[in-house]
Amino acid sequence: MPDLELNRVVWTESFDWSEEGEEWSEWWGDTPAFWAGAIWPRIHAFLPTASVLEIGPGYGRWTQYLQCLCDHLTIVDMAPNCIDHCRQRFAHATNITYQVNDGNSLDLPDQSIDFVFSFDSLVHAPDQVLAGYLAQLRNILRPSGLAFIHHSNLGAHRISSRLSHRLPKGLQPFLVKSGLVPAEVHWRDETASAARFREHCESAGLSCVSQEIISWQDGHFPIDAISLVSMPGSQWDRPLRVTRNLLLANEAKRMVEMYSHHSFSKALGRKQGGTAAPDNVY
Repeated sequence: MPDLELNRVVWTESFDWSEEGEEWSEWWGDTPAFWAGAIWPRIHAFLPTASVLEIGPGYGRWTQYLQCLCDHLTIVDMAPNCIDHCRQRFAHATNITYQVNDGNSLDLPDQSIDFVFSFDSLVHAPDQVLAGYLAQLRNILRPSGLAFIHHSNLGAHRISSRLSHRLPKGLQPFLVKSGLVPAEVHWRDETASAARFREHCESAGLSCVSQEIISWQDGHFPIDAISLVSMPGSQWDRPLRVTRNLLLANEAKRMVEMYSHHSFSKALGRKQGGTAAPDNVY
């Protein structure tokens, strides 16, 4: 289970960042396709805005887009190497503040953030880390603020997760593809879940207004959740809406096969995107 200290060691010391995290977008074709096909449709109603916080930017895979969608962007990561790389990558940008944290704390003024974003990062965070972040977001968010958080849902399926660890290697791919057990390769936290996240929102005095329970790259097992959190009484506040989307990999496959650069043989020689944000991303 990826506890906080193990996360620090992996992302700071042992992980090979030579591909700058772009390898995690390959199942969508590339990072621009992932952003346009999966992320932007889910957050377009909330951006652009004045102030954005990104938790866990890594080497800036999503930062390149968020930076163009706000007056000021704060990025916070527990890995100093990630923040150092982002400083170099976005040296041209004048609207980014960089912070290294301890994996638990957010050193930001009260009521300073309009939109919080975290995708493909806090899926590795333990349940209590999510609880701590939510408690702090209650103070950091402006009255009209909200947060878009991608986190693990594996805590809702601990038995299936443990079974997956014990399966013979020859049997595991079949059961994963069938959606009967989760894949081991994505290193999700086994304590966090959509239900626990809702409880933490309530304890923090926040409103969880939507949760999309999703599968990931392999199979149709609901290992993740995307939770949208608002300040109570804001224009975004509403009764919780929950949906299950266990076909995310099918969406990615369709994008790759029909719309990505990779599906056009004459375009294969062109320089692929993913290192800079377009002039207009919304």
